[in-house]
This record gives sequence, C-alpha cells and structure tokens, in this order.
Amino acid sequence: MKRTSFLSLKASQFQFYHKICSTGIFATGIFTIIVLVESKNIVGARVRQARKSAKPQITQLDLVARLQLLGMMIDQSGLSKIESGRRPVSDIEVVALAKALKVSVEWLLSSNC
Repeated sequence: MKRTSFLSLKASQFQFYHKICSTGIFATGIFTIIVLVESKNIVGARVRQARKSAKPQITQLDLVARLQLLGMMIDQSGLSKIESGRRPVSDIEVVALAKALKVSVEWLLSSNC
C-alpha cells in the first residue's frame, strides 16, 4: 500500500480527500496524514509563566494593552496562540514581551520552565 503525505497530494487527490472528510466518510488506508505537532516558538511557555506569576497577576488583556503601548499590535487571540506555541514570535515581539512583562529577553528565551 502506497502511503502519501498530505503535503504531496495533487489537486484532484486533495479534492477527493476534502470530499470524503467533509461528508464524514474516511476510508482508512487511502491516505496517511501526518500532523506534526511542534511548537512554533520557544517563548510561549515563559510568557505565560511570567504573566501568571506577576504580582498582581497580569491577564492576557492587560498584557495586550501593555504591548500596544510599546507599539506591538498583538490581540488577545494572538497572545493566546503565542502562549500555546501555535504562533511564531519575531525578535522585535520577544523584546516587547520582555519589556511588558518586566523580565529579561534571555529569561524568555531560556527553555527550562
């Protein structure tokens, strides 16, 4: 049986895949779909840790407001995605997050939470 990753599907195969998935019918063995679940950033867990351990605790909306004052237009949904590792973070955003949370950039970038 030939295994095909989702990324190598041709347009006609993708349409067929979409059709069988959208109707709720999925024949096992037709495609092997590999979903790589890996974090898109290394600061998300630290951002959440710093936000929750601050006294008084900083809400996501408070942090969004602080970031906006620093010129970073990240909404609450974006911040949530950063914290869960589902959104990449630019170097400029890392610096702004560190300032808003009153922690060092080095601490945000360290991986031992």
